[in-house]
Amino acid sequence: MKLTVNGQKRDFECQTAFQIRELVGNENDIVILNGFQIEEDYPLSENDTITIIPKGVMPGPEELESMMMARHLPHVQERLKKGKVAIAGLGGLGSNIAVMLARSGVGQLLLVDFDLVEPSNLNRQSYYLSHLGMPKTIALKQQIEQINPYILVEVKTAKVTEDNVVELFSGYDIICEAFDKAREKAMLVNTVLEKLPGVKIVAASGLAGYDSSNLIQTKKVMRDLYVCGDFVSEAKIGRGLMAPRVLICAGHQANMVLRLLLGIEDV
Repeated sequence: MKLTVNGQKRDFECQTAFQIRELVGNENDIVILNGFQIEEDYPLSENDTITIIPKGVMPGPEELESMMMARHLPHVQERLKKGKVAIAGLGGLGSNIAVMLARSGVGQLLLVDFDLVEPSNLNRQSYYLSHLGMPKTIALKQQIEQINPYILVEVKTAKVTEDNVVELFSGYDIICEAFDKAREKAMLVNTVLEKLPGVKIVAASGLAGYDSSNLIQTKKVMRDLYVCGDFVSEAKIGRGLMAPRVLICAGHQANMVLRLLLGIEDV
């Protein structure tokens, strides 16, 4: 039968997952069948995807990517690899969105921010002490290269204005709005909807503090606009930004991006 084994699609006579393991590895290897790590043998079906991962061994480049994506749903990776997603603002939302999309195998990311990494960023943003003083674009690109070297990462160290939105973001299918200030959020959303027709935008509103996680949700506001958050909890004096709710909202945004890339437009 035709199977995809460690990223290579070809015909096999094996009938079960463990027979494949015996053919290409040994009994201590991890076996992942159609996105699920199995502990007992299973029969195989036509077009199944199976990954055999030796413990403690660095695979070659031709196998590493397939092993990284082995826990995904079957046949999702081909579509995500074609995706082109821009992230406007690389703070608590944007930096974590970028990392999640990189781990998910989205093929091309654009990182846009003008700022440097500073100490107060470390409470919720995907940076480390070694990044202090670096442009966020460069620091985040370095991280992504260590997570997934198989995607294209473009960086633009610039402040987003109404005048440069089209220049910065043209050619990208989806834009994640990840700014801190309401005025900048509204500017980007309105400009994209007006000047980049057909581009989807996934924005955020309301994620400060430590109120219930269950208040954060994703809403489809109009055809090309999705907004994630609780829609009320803005950051202000006495209500700061805490890592858990920021990352929950970032997760909502990243998941909506994946759904859109897979052709699912409902929330």
